[in-house]
Amino acid sequence: MASLTPLRRRGLSSRLSRCVLIALAAVSSASAAQTAAPAPQPQDVASMESIIGALYDVISGPAGQPRNWDRMRSLFVPEARLIPAVYRRDSTPTVRTLSVEQYITAVGPQLERSGFFEREIAHREEQYGGVVHRFSTYESRRTAADPAPFARGINSIQLWFDGRRWWIVTIYWEGERPGNPIPERYLKPM
Repeated sequence: MASLTPLRRRGLSSRLSRCVLIALAAVSSASAAQTAAPAPQPQDVASMESIIGALYDVISGPAGQPRNWDRMRSLFVPEARLIPAVYRRDSTPTVRTLSVEQYITAVGPQLERSGFFEREIAHREEQYGGVVHRFSTYESRRTAADPAPFARGINSIQLWFDGRRWWIVTIYWEGERPGNPIPERYLKPM
């Protein structure tokens, strides 16, 4: 076995070498299984527009409606991050970094309990090869019929095209607040 040669040179017996390789393979397989995204709905990842639409759709729904969290997982690269800009009571800015699983665990129950509808109202994007940065201006409502949003802000979404499908790599966002209105240029659809 050619793959055992480097281990034998280090003084490990053939049997021990095999055990080490089996253990490494098991750890690698377990790690890959934990980080693999569920298979996406092909229409969700076919274009930038479809993946953005799927993102807003999967977190939106009426109070009491479970969300399809596997659908959300399927949109993101395994090591994706969701990063809200947060302001402490004394107005000191900070960020909170969440994995997709942490977001689902921390925010998911609140979305399902209270009802939440978010949609993109405008966007701007830059692209280089398969890498895209999209400023996605959003409005949030408790019900789809609410006449006015309770929140607005901008999602800075990094997307990646791997040659077959689109992935969300990172979402970094900040909500509008007094003293920090959304600039007019980010409210105009392109």
